[in-house]
Amino acid sequence: MKVNALLMDENDNVATCIRKIETGEAVHYRLGEELFTILAMEEIPYCHKISLADIKKGGAVMKYGEIIGEAQQDIPAGHWVSHRNISSVPRDYESELL
Repeated sequence: MKVNALLMDENDNVATCIRKIETGEAVHYRLGEELFTILAMEEIPYCHKISLADIKKGGAVMKYGEIIGEAQQDIPAGHWVSHRNISSVPRDYESELL
């Protein structure tokens, strides 16, 4: 099995596909030394994200161990995560500068 997606942090619920993924294709990613597989439920464009778990509407989308957005609808595992189903969440950068 060849890795075709990258998990950036162990707390992430999305992985970035390193090539275009077809509907029904197995997506392989690593967490440490362990290899995981999820089935793509729809086409995922090159360098876009696939959900690794069900993300409920209003739930946090995690990448790099950080919240990168909020789900605007339920995003089932194996689906494309993009501008069409998440929105940005304002951050309090001032409090992060400690």
